[in-house]
Amino acid sequence: MTEQLIDTFGRRVDYVRLSVTDRCDFRCVYCMSEDMTFLPRSEVLTLEEIGLVARAFTELGVKKLRLTGGEPLVRRDITRLVSHIGQLPGLNDFAMTTNGASLRKLAPELVAGGLQRLNISLDSLDAELFRQLTRTGNLDKVIDGIRAARDAGFQRIKLNAVILKGRNDNEVLPLVEFAIAEGLDISFIEEMPLGDVSDHCRSETYCSSDDVKERIESRYRLTESAETTPGPSRYFSLENSPTRIGFISPHSHNFCGTCNRVRVTVEGRLLLCLGNEHSVDLRAVLRSYPGNIERLKQAILNAMPLKPERHHFTTDGDVQVVRFMNMTGG
Repeated sequence: MTEQLIDTFGRRVDYVRLSVTDRCDFRCVYCMSEDMTFLPRSEVLTLEEIGLVARAFTELGVKKLRLTGGEPLVRRDITRLVSHIGQLPGLNDFAMTTNGASLRKLAPELVAGGLQRLNISLDSLDAELFRQLTRTGNLDKVIDGIRAARDAGFQRIKLNAVILKGRNDNEVLPLVEFAIAEGLDISFIEEMPLGDVSDHCRSETYCSSDDVKERIESRYRLTESAETTPGPSRYFSLENSPTRIGFISPHSHNFCGTCNRVRVTVEGRLLLCLGNEHSVDLRAVLRSYPGNIERLKQAILNAMPLKPERHHFTTDGDVQVVRFMNMTGG
């Protein structure tokens, strides 16, 4: 019988978010500072090491795995890693979070490799505002990538939008309209207080999921959905549309009680909670015992008691976790 990952609060961990790079071709204002220092190559897990970590988790009963970054598609030979993970037995939900800019080129290979779902970040449909929020992004390229992914065969594509008061909160309804028109789902996300961003004061730009929901309900009728997904979104359905509207609310609607997730950063830290620094160094195990999956699995099992009951995000602008989101993995 497959061993299972159970924490001290009885929660079964069956979902892993696995970062493949801390680098990105965007510099989103809520994710990074404008001038980032990235990890040296020697500190980053190799593709083979990442593949072994993925295999270890699936052998420990993990059914859901998401590749994150940074931007996963800037990692050289990412499609080779996708093909390896896509063949792992027992994995029934294999996804990726991406900014979408490279999907025109890579979407067919990702589908062929076994990737099943995509979450694509899109915070604005105004080209100039999109450039301001991403600092380097091209909106047309992202929208083209979304359509390329759909054409390549991805069945359920979801948009992710981080909403900042006074910056892009007027984009909520246009983003919903775009999702409906394109046959996509969309989740609206409260900003995570990770890393000391210089672009804005988080206490001033905080926009709650309740505020976003109220804006949407000014035009659409939302009905809470009984559907569940591997992640923390609360979903609502729309009348006369298959589009689902999700809300990820680490501040206003804490979802820690049902947390089934852990993260592995690109330098091999197993993070037991997004909002805490509890972690185990899997890179040390990987490099002290190359190829020894049993040692790796035991290190993961031993880490479960470190998973805390909850995080303690606040909305007052204080930085609780110094690492940026690109270091953590989205």
